[in-house]
Amino acid sequence: MARAPSPAAVLLSVHAVVFDTDGVITDSAPVHAAAWKKAFDACLSAHGSLRPFDEGEDYRRHVDGKSRLDGAAAFLASRGLRLPEGTPDDPPGTATVRAVAARKDEEFTRSLRTRPIEVWPGTVRLLHVLHDARVPFAAASASRHATELLAGAGLLDLFTAVVDGNEARRLGLPGKPDPALFTEAARRLGVPAGETAVVEDALAGVEAGRRGGFGLVVGVDRTDTPEGAAGLRRHGADLVVADPGDLLIDGEE
Repeated sequence: MARAPSPAAVLLSVHAVVFDTDGVITDSAPVHAAAWKKAFDACLSAHGSLRPFDEGEDYRRHVDGKSRLDGAAAFLASRGLRLPEGTPDDPPGTATVRAVAARKDEEFTRSLRTRPIEVWPGTVRLLHVLHDARVPFAAASASRHATELLAGAGLLDLFTAVVDGNEARRLGLPGKPDPALFTEAARRLGVPAGETAVVEDALAGVEAGRRGGFGLVVGVDRTDTPEGAAGLRRHGADLVVADPGDLLIDGEE
């Protein structure tokens, strides 16, 4: 029987790679989810004791991969709350979408002082293999903390480019599932989207990769379940792995 192309061969068939950060490189998704829960539950309580935020399902469905503002608005709408957007100067609180988003950022920043963020070893191995093979790669994240987390992990110097939430805000880039964040990262790598892979764990991010016409969209299912993999494929993943390090494993007969 002919050997099927291995995941590694599929990945190396492209000329550049764009990695999401949270959940793909850094194990920061649980910290984000916990911060969102504090912000959202305070808001839900203030507006009528609505069903609390679920750190698993609600995070994945409404928040993961999106900008803070888009994620806050999407979740609140799912509970029937239509708060005013507010202004960028709104302090952390419960009265506007921006106030809730600010509360989340406050909680996340506080947690960083007491809870170091780990990285996924399999992804780190892949980054070093790509770096040694001189395959350019970028990090693209809606989080304003992405560059800080990569620097803290000692990984920042491996990347050809980083497009984080601060850059997205400066450039006026719309959030995922719009592909603008990934497209900007590919532009900085100097490689067309059609020759670039996207590695992403969030449904919104996988959809962004597909909408952007990227040559390969790799979904990362940290739950390693049929349901998780199916959701990523429905949103546009060409290939689903439990960990990006699996892309280094040769295919079998």
